[in-house]
Amino acid sequence: MTDQLSTATVRSNVQIPLVFPDGYRVTAEVFTFHGLTDGAEHLALRLGEPGPGAPLVRLHSECLTGDVFGSARCDCGPQLREAVERIAETGGYLLYLRQEGRGIGLYNKLDAYQLQDQGLDTYAANTALGLPEDDRDYTAAAQMLRTLGVTGVRLLSNNPDKAGQLAGLGIEVTERVPTGVHVSASNVRYLRAKVEHTNHAIALTELVG
Repeated sequence: MTDQLSTATVRSNVQIPLVFPDGYRVTAEVFTFHGLTDGAEHLALRLGEPGPGAPLVRLHSECLTGDVFGSARCDCGPQLREAVERIAETGGYLLYLRQEGRGIGLYNKLDAYQLQDQGLDTYAANTALGLPEDDRDYTAAAQMLRTLGVTGVRLLSNNPDKAGQLAGLGIEVTERVPTGVHVSASNVRYLRAKVEHTNHAIALTELVG
């Protein structure tokens, strides 16, 4: 499948100092691209100094509610904050992918929240709306990595689908590194659904609430 990937090129890169609400600061080199297969404005953030081996990489799907507004219905915001610091410590890349709501979009995600309030889990709510449970495709992510000269990664993720798709696209996953468990009373059902439905690597014993 690697040979079927179209070639992407770096469009621009710029240094951006990042400051998080808890005071953590780090500078990221942010890359934009031409030629990504889905035409979306995905970003690659280089953090720290990647060494000669496989860098630590996270594929982080955009979550406006969690990343920006601090919604406690998911664990996206805490995972983003954790990933930036962990990657900066060892050197690597955070790919910020414009795939809101597992690819269904912001409005549909909020509609799914209404169904979750009626008792459906996060996956059943999507299908009740006539939408895929998870519509994310990581072809553009593989293009971005190859453009940056990365052919093997230590993948910071609990999601086995990310590793499977990257491997199928010719990016070697040398190690799967789990993220922390960011559980709250508001997201415990969401996290349980990810474990029970899509085999995310989260210890159920840690999901209390």
